[in-house]
Amino acid sequence: MPAVRLVEHAPAVRLPLPAAVGQALAASRIVDAAPDPDQPGQWRLRAGSKVGAVTFRLPGTGDFMLRITPKVPIARLFFLMSYALSPSTAPTGHDVDVAEHADVLPAFAHAYERQLARALGQGLIQGYRTTEESALVVRGRVREADQIRRRFGQPLPVEVVYDEYTTDIAENRILRAATEKLLRLPQVPRDVRRRLAHHRGRFADVAPLVGGQPLPAWRPTRLNARHHSALRLAETVLRGASVEHGEGPLRIEGFLFDMNKLFEDFVCTALREALAPYGGRAELQAKGIHLDQGNTVRMRPDLVWYADHGVARAVADAKYKAEKPEGFPEADLYQMLAYCTALGLSEGHLVYAKGNAPHAAHRVRNAGITIHQHALDLDRSPDVLLQDVRTLAEHLASGALV
Repeated sequence: MPAVRLVEHAPAVRLPLPAAVGQALAASRIVDAAPDPDQPGQWRLRAGSKVGAVTFRLPGTGDFMLRITPKVPIARLFFLMSYALSPSTAPTGHDVDVAEHADVLPAFAHAYERQLARALGQGLIQGYRTTEESALVVRGRVREADQIRRRFGQPLPVEVVYDEYTTDIAENRILRAATEKLLRLPQVPRDVRRRLAHHRGRFADVAPLVGGQPLPAWRPTRLNARHHSALRLAETVLRGASVEHGEGPLRIEGFLFDMNKLFEDFVCTALREALAPYGGRAELQAKGIHLDQGNTVRMRPDLVWYADHGVARAVADAKYKAEKPEGFPEADLYQMLAYCTALGLSEGHLVYAKGNAPHAAHRVRNAGITIHQHALDLDRSPDVLLQDVRTLAEHLASGALV
């Protein structure tokens, strides 16, 4: 299968592509794609913040694959994702298991299969599932209102509801769906695919999910503790990371991460955990904040740290910018100034990935507000990176408690 390989936020490359392929890339908006005006048949392609792999299927042109490699090491990307999903179970140090894979999809498939194998090591978990059905015998409780409304006084069948102890529960349905999703993607390594196919066979008695429906809800408990990591990775496959498009002649299927959101989720989750010893509460994507007194202009800071009595003590925004667009960093500073003004804070904090902004502090004229710019080095080991976040949290707390 022909493949186009790009690097996240790297300079544009010029490649010869069939017109239909170039147009499909442009229409997908996964990358910036435009025909080169100086060289017919050539297309200029540039990747943004999305990384991963996508397969395009076009009648008459065959399949081709787009691969976008992140700038950060694969193991670091998966640490950021794992920590944002579950700080208590995220691997640190050298425990991030992505084998030797250099691409996102093979590494993710490997990591998911390892977690799934650990989860299923003692077999599928079982649980109680509430079932409503029409039956010829009474089982559980009779749904009297439904019996009267549907049966008009007839004794049979009986509308009943009961709790059944089964493997066909939300946790196993999610794991089955994610396993099947990965098996449909062409870039999954052969050995990983073989193990995933073996795991899929263990879900034979578990009902498949209905496409287009919300994922079933599950709740972390002691009984499903060994499944937590696999379930969170499975939800990543089924929710935000998968790409599917099947309308018209073009079919797209793949797996992408948005580095902007990944960095934001990690920074905010790590800051929330690091601020916990200082009391109060940290709210991510804080709601109920307005710029104007009429409450018509809503604002959603990435993180607001509140005192126990509900007064805002600090505000922070995460900015993963692998490039310096026009207006950088002025637009970020203006946004943070608005947050500080609305929340009545004298300090605000912008957190960047290192290389995009230096450590700096800007005292705003006639406002009494200082905006701090911080930089996190994503190339550092997980333990050191988390220590850097704790140092940042200490900075936020010390400024708020003065």
